[in-house]
Amino acid sequence: MRKILLAIMVWLCTIGASAQEVKLNSEGREAGYVETIIKRSQKIVDGLNISDAKKAEAVRNIIANRYFLLNDIHEQCEKTKRFAKDSISAPGKRQHVTEGAERRRDAELYKHHFELTAALSLYVDDATIEAVKDGMTYGVVPKTYQAHLDMIPSLTDFEKAQILAWLKEAREFAMDAQNSNAKHGWFGKYKGRINNWLSQRGYDLVKEREGWYKRIDAAKKK
Repeated sequence: MRKILLAIMVWLCTIGASAQEVKLNSEGREAGYVETIIKRSQKIVDGLNISDAKKAEAVRNIIANRYFLLNDIHEQCEKTKRFAKDSISAPGKRQHVTEGAERRRDAELYKHHFELTAALSLYVDDATIEAVKDGMTYGVVPKTYQAHLDMIPSLTDFEKAQILAWLKEAREFAMDAQNSNAKHGWFGKYKGRINNWLSQRGYDLVKEREGWYKRIDAAKKK
């Protein structure tokens, strides 16, 4: 029995040790690109205040590997689309190949979408995962949410919750987007939804925005 317990303890310790290590999937990638991704990922990690160096490195590599994966998925789609554009003369067939590439891309993005959160959850708490997601999407969620609170002080708790929920939903799509323009495009779509919804609930957004700017100007003059 003692030997069995000892074996179990060794096994658990091995799991704990290996859980601290995340290999960087940089093999076969251009050195300059890898360096850029590592710096981008490290910048996010630097804002997380993770005191454990090994844990911080694991989180950085998880983020970097996510960028590698997204690039692979989008690049494969773009490669097929370029082939269709350059090599297929029939418009109908070219469109069929292009749309097929985009469907496969979207399927791959959905297939891998939840892996980032799952991997990070082994090392950090939910609040830190939120911070990682914001770091990967330029902090649009907290900035936009705070802007709505400042612009419309009379928002109800329900309205605040709905705005935040939609912004976080937009962030999930933005995290998988190909580039910064596409990421901001998703937020733009959801900002439009939020504005339409607030207008339907009786808010005059033009007046609310004018009042907000006046308050900002008054604060600057103090």
